[in-house]
Order: sequence, then structure tokens, then C-alpha cells
Amino acid sequence: MSIGSSYPVGRSTPGPQPARPLPHARTAVPLGLRLLAASLCGLLALALTAAVFVRTYPGQWWDGALLPRAERGGGYEQQTVLVGPAKTVLATFGSPTLLAALLGAVLVVGALRRRLAAGVVGVGMVLCAVVVAGAVKSALPRPDLQIESSTTHNSFPSGHVTAATALLLAFMLVLPGWARRWLVVPGAAGVALIAAATMIAGWHRFSDALGGVLLGVAVFCLAAAALVVWRGDQGADDRPVGGSPWRGLTEGAAGLVVLVGALAVVVPDLATSVRRGALVAIVVVGAVTMVLVGSVVFLVRATDLACPRRPRSRPSTGSQKIS
Repeated sequence: MSIGSSYPVGRSTPGPQPARPLPHARTAVPLGLRLLAASLCGLLALALTAAVFVRTYPGQWWDGALLPRAERGGGYEQQTVLVGPAKTVLATFGSPTLLAALLGAVLVVGALRRRLAAGVVGVGMVLCAVVVAGAVKSALPRPDLQIESSTTHNSFPSGHVTAATALLLAFMLVLPGWARRWLVVPGAAGVALIAAATMIAGWHRFSDALGGVLLGVAVFCLAAAALVVWRGDQGADDRPVGGSPWRGLTEGAAGLVVLVGALAVVVPDLATSVRRGALVAIVVVGAVTMVLVGSVVFLVRATDLACPRRPRSRPSTGSQKIS
């Protein structure tokens, strides 16, 4: 050992430590905040849709061009043989008995899957969405802009489409992650069918159906955010259960193809029985439904929304005596 040396002798100097990987961008943002942001985006899109299609001349004109009225001062019922089946679909879905049975099914599935709290939130989410849709429809004024294919009667957003979207997403709250992906396509097809029925029967315009989907998705994201924050596991969905975003996009594209095919099978005369504008409106609403529902399901793909479990009390070892 040399005198005056400031370096330790007989000790190995530590080598360079391996760099720690930076957290992924999705991991850095809690799931609750992402769901809250998605809900705000949905509400903003809903407000923009209402502002454009209800309050402006181009928006009212586009609504009338896609779904023109039968005559000046007449209704929006389309001249097609599908009017009767459309009204049957709406009457069936609007039955209080069926709606009560579907809401009860949400609670039953939630109880069986130990997600009773999520089931209660899902039922409340559906009721809240329907109430908000009715309040907006009553409070939102529709100015008379002297458009021949438009009326001052406001029907934005569609209560039927809002209820259908919220019901579908209520089941997403109580189902496990692997089962949600199997429900996306048939559920979106059902919502698209009800939206198409409202437009064919002349109950709602194109913007009304689009607003109903946006409102249902926004309320779902808000309810899911509340459940995630209550559980306290905001990063639970960062596990690679649902695959990469590219896989999600691929599945979404395949879902759109299946959705169009399902509509063609359920309504084989759709393309030849309605006008081009109505067909465009139905296809666009169906595609938007598939994209939005698929996106929110991908967002919560691996999140367990079961009731939070109380931690088990462990016996204390500090008071044990040493013999």
C-alpha cells in the first residue's frame, strides 16, 4: 500500500451499472386518466356533432341529403319495403320487459363473475345515458335555416341508439377481458342494426344515430374510469394480454368486414331497397360504431373490473418470544 494514496486497496471498483429501461408511454399514464381523457374526447365529439349538424346550414343540409323527407312538410320515413321490419325491430328493442331483462342480465353476469359493483355501475350507466339523451334532445334548440329537407324538430341524439350502445358496453364492464373481444363484432352489429332501423323508419337523422353512439361511449369511459380508480390498479392493462396496437388495428379491420357481412346477411335487400344516401348513412354509422366500441374495448382489454378484495390480515411475528 502506498502512503498518501487516496484509492482503496484490495477493493474492486464497481463497473458501469446497466441502464434501466425507461417506462413505456402507456405505462406512465394511469389507465384511469386515459379513460377520463377518452370520455372527454367523446363528449367533445358529441358537442361538435351537435354544433355542426343541428346549428349550421351545411350540417342540416347533409342530414337532409342523406335521409331526405318524403315531401315538403312530410316525415323522414324512407320509401322502402324495409320500413315495416325496421319498426318491428324498434318496437321489440323498446319493450320495457326486454330492457329490464337485459339490465337484469348485466347484474346476473356481474354477480356470477364477482363483478357485482361493475354490474351496478353498468346499469346506472345505461339509465344515465338515456336520461342525458332525453335532456339534450329537449334542451337543444334546432334553428329554422330555411332548408327544404329539414325541420325544426330536434331529435339529437337518438335515445334508442344511446341505449343500445350503453347496454353493449355495460356487458363489457362485467365480462372478463378475453370475452369482451368476442362480443365486439356481434354487439356492434346489433347497435348498427338499431341505428339503421331508426333512420329507415324516419325516427332519427344520421347525426342523431352518430350522437347516440358517441354519448354511449363517453358515458362508458367515465364509468370504467371510476371503477379503475376505485380499484386502485390503474396500470393493470399494461400487461401484453390484448396484443400490440397493430394487432388491434388488424382485428378492427377484420371486424369491419365481418360487420358489413353480418348486415348483408341480416338485411339482404339493404343495398337495393334503400336510396344511396340512406345506405351511406347506415354504413358510416356502422363503421363508426365498430371503431369506437373496438377502441374502448382495446383500451380496457386486460383490466379486471372485479370488486376490490380486502387484504388478508397476517399474523404478527414481532411479539413471538425466543426460547
